[in-house]
Amino acid sequence: IENAKSVDFGDILSKSFELYKKDFNNGLMHALVSLLVVIPFILVVYIPILPFYVEMIQNAGDPYYSPSFLDEYGPGIIFGWVIFVLVLSFVMQVVIYSIYGHYYRSLKIADVGGDEEIGGYFTLLQQNFGKLLLLTLATFGIALLATLLCYLPLLYVMVPLQLILPILAFNTELNVSDIIKAAFKLGNKYWGILFGLIIVAGILSSLGMIACYVGLIATAFFSHIVMYHFYKHSVGFEEVTEDITTNF
Repeated sequence: IENAKSVDFGDILSKSFELYKKDFNNGLMHALVSLLVVIPFILVVYIPILPFYVEMIQNAGDPYYSPSFLDEYGPGIIFGWVIFVLVLSFVMQVVIYSIYGHYYRSLKIADVGGDEEIGGYFTLLQQNFGKLLLLTLATFGIALLATLLCYLPLLYVMVPLQLILPILAFNTELNVSDIIKAAFKLGNKYWGILFGLIIVAGILSSLGMIACYVGLIATAFFSHIVMYHFYKHSVGFEEVTEDITTNF
């Protein structure tokens, strides 16, 4: 990381567009698999409370309306439900991280070639479940702490947090602490250009909303292509493990 090369904003975006077009079908498949993971979570969480949402909508204009679930369920049940949803969301995020990690590895194959074995969508999950879970909890904790500090620190931490997945995908031998340290070290070094890339990539990834949100399936993964190219052109794939372990 200390010896990471300089990167060019326009060059990264240009190469990202090229790889997006070249590897479009692969990105689309990963987006669909991610959607298949998210849909059951949404059903489990929202179907039980759907009647209460309907009730609140129907009584939206009544100033004396009080949600019936507050009378039917005590604080203990409501608190338990919140904890259940939180735990379920962490598990879902772990699975999503595995899919994203596989996507980064497949991008490398599509970009530079080679016969490297990258496994399936859930190989990272099977081999590194504990590490993925700890990274999910750490990411949530860092983002929550930054939010509690009046949101402004969130603008800072959002940059290194975006680097956690590519560092993990290409360096699974690193422990959780080293991955987070490396993400912040690399993020600090290129914070300005990374912040700009994240904003632009986020806008471009959201263009699918124009097509009634369905198009998001086709554009959502563009931001990961941008992060892939940033990682490739700054740290690279050759001696990254040696650099990280040397600096920490």
